[in-house]
Amino acid sequence: MGAIVFRIAIIIGLTELVIMLALSAIPHRMHGETMSGLQAALVSLLNPFLLILIASPIIYAWVVKPYVVERDAAQAEITHLAHVDQLTQLANRRLVDQHLQVALAQCTRHGHRGALIVLDLNGFKPINDQHGHDAGDALLAAVGTRLRTCLRTEDVVGRLGGDEFAVVVGHLDADPDQAIAKARCIAEKLIREISLPVEYGGRSLQVGASLGIALLEAVDTGVEAV
Repeated sequence: MGAIVFRIAIIIGLTELVIMLALSAIPHRMHGETMSGLQAALVSLLNPFLLILIASPIIYAWVVKPYVVERDAAQAEITHLAHVDQLTQLANRRLVDQHLQVALAQCTRHGHRGALIVLDLNGFKPINDQHGHDAGDALLAAVGTRLRTCLRTEDVVGRLGGDEFAVVVGHLDADPDQAIAKARCIAEKLIREISLPVEYGGRSLQVGASLGIALLEAVDTGVEAV
């Protein structure tokens, strides 16, 4: 706040100086008569008007606009931190829940079905115990990247905590059997990606995954486990 007041004070001071110098250039005599009184009246009339006219765009460009941009960036960062898992850069539990509610609402509106896939990593604890938490974090980050890149852009993958991940899959099919079949195909692809080894510190780290699938239907029927 102090920097903002300082900038405004500088702008107003410099603007007023420029106005006074410009007005002082008005000739002191006109037709042989002294213009000091007229000049003084002109200065008192024009000075506030010119000050506002000249200073306003400068204050906006140098003070207001940077402040708004900085404020919006800070708000965006706060929102990002509140909804994103910092290790994997995936959606956190809160954001996954929001997308789940949206997916359920879309199922109700359009009559199609989606799926919620929850995955737990198998063999993750031994990696943490044997190679340290840095290795475990590197593996979680790699798994997060793989899950994100092998899904459709409209699907959402998040980390619920620890070694547990969730995927919200949107429009699959109106037919429940077809929707289940498509969800299982996606789940199998996710397991294959997770099971690929991760190179870290000259070691090859590898985990598996177990999962559960819930078919998303209309909100009044909730979710149907499959």
